[in-house]
Amino acid sequence: MGIAHKFGDDINTDYIIASKRKRDTVDPKKLVRFLMEDIRPGFGGTVQPGDFLVAGENFGCGSAMEIAPMVVVGAGIQAVLAKSFARTFFRNAVNLGLLLVTCDTEQITGGDELALDLEQGLVRNLTRRVEIPFQPLPALMKKIIQAGGVIPFLESDEGRALLPLL
Repeated sequence: MGIAHKFGDDINTDYIIASKRKRDTVDPKKLVRFLMEDIRPGFGGTVQPGDFLVAGENFGCGSAMEIAPMVVVGAGIQAVLAKSFARTFFRNAVNLGLLLVTCDTEQITGGDELALDLEQGLVRNLTRRVEIPFQPLPALMKKIIQAGGVIPFLESDEGRALLPLL
């Protein structure tokens, strides 16, 4: 379970973490305090491990910098829920072990308590007592995310067993 932090449409990677912040460090743990600072100053300090980012259409648009999903992972965000994701952000997120859920986010308000059921393909809004369906992830994608990203997955026994097939 975690708290929903709701944003709108077209949240680009520079909103997630401003480019100017990468000058000093690319350590996601140090950059968490700057998460979403240009649209919600101080937000990074309010996020708790297990919380959710919730948005509308086209989350993660803009540049293809991997640091954006990396900082979201560093903040301990359980998943990003949105109506749609930019393709490059989606791929970077999976590669880094960040769970993205494509679903209707209209029935979620900032501050709602959410629970995610990956097996059933449901977001449970415990505050509003609503269940929001989503298409369950393909098995391989789920394993990559559960492993913490593509590199940890490929280093696992199961990942190494797939290497000859790739």
